[in-house]
Amino acid sequence: MSPTAPAARRLSSPASRRAFLTLVGLSAAAVGCGRATATGGSGQQTKKLRYQGTVGQVTLAELAEDLGYFGDVKLEWVGNTISGPQDIQSAATGQTDFGGAFNGAVVKLIASKAPVKAVISYYGVDKDSYSGYYVRADSPIRSAADLGSAKVGMNTLGAHSEAMLDIYLKRSGLSPARADKVQPLVVPPVNTEQSLRQRQIEVGVLGGILREKALATGGIRPLFSDYELIGAFSAGTYVMTERFLKQNPDTARTFVTGVAKAIEWARTTPREQVIARMTEIIGRRGRNEDASVLKYWRSYGVAETGGRIDDREFSLWTEWLEERGDLPKGRVDVRSVYTNEFNDYGKKQGS
Repeated sequence: MSPTAPAARRLSSPASRRAFLTLVGLSAAAVGCGRATATGGSGQQTKKLRYQGTVGQVTLAELAEDLGYFGDVKLEWVGNTISGPQDIQSAATGQTDFGGAFNGAVVKLIASKAPVKAVISYYGVDKDSYSGYYVRADSPIRSAADLGSAKVGMNTLGAHSEAMLDIYLKRSGLSPARADKVQPLVVPPVNTEQSLRQRQIEVGVLGGILREKALATGGIRPLFSDYELIGAFSAGTYVMTERFLKQNPDTARTFVTGVAKAIEWARTTPREQVIARMTEIIGRRGRNEDASVLKYWRSYGVAETGGRIDDREFSLWTEWLEERGDLPKGRVDVRSVYTNEFNDYGKKQGS
């Protein structure tokens, strides 16, 4: 799931803008909905964290729980999501206790006065974990100049994939008028490869396991990747509401520190062992998923030790949104967006 949701150029149409605001433009009143308190009014901190998963994948939270890093805190799966903005909306409105999204989408949510905090990075971009923008091997598209009105399939609008597309078009020197002709479209990740091969789209955004599987099949080639554009960086964070953090500080600390430990476990453990552990997790949870694609997993891509958050992981996208005119200048103070308070792993590392 993927830096910020560029609601900018791509969301210029009323329909697109309304759809994006439905995902991340929540009012404070909307955030007040959901369960009244995380503690159920008993004064005792919750030991159960509701969350959304991803089909055929093991999230860092799920890995941390399986490794025993959460102690007596347990996860409660309430369904799956394919959209970061939708996932953090669910957390903000109290339907879940945490959610994760691209950092730009987090900025947008907080700019809309949603009282949430980013607490730890959970995915990023590196040489092994990146989103590639692929075309068919026989495609005439070789550069941004060849895109014309090409359809670009991605998991959701106004998030990581669209931001990278915008940056690519701008850096390639395309005028706003030419860039506006490129058409980002929502295509579920599990369908992107098929849609590309069947010529329903000209470019498909593929990452992680799905990218490796498609490359192994052959017949496609890269146009560019987010790693080529930006380099290594943490791209998305888990968020929790400020109310949850206030009412459940120990549980939050257990969760965040456990995820941090899982990040480092996955970073330092041989890849084959990580994949074996993930395969066992999928098999035990019984969601009727295909675990065979896990053999293509390479990295979670989190840049900082223990997933600790730095200003630059939000300032890049805040400034970009301001430049695009989608966010009023000065609306968001990046230091108010996140906290490392609950990450004991990072503190123990002296960072």
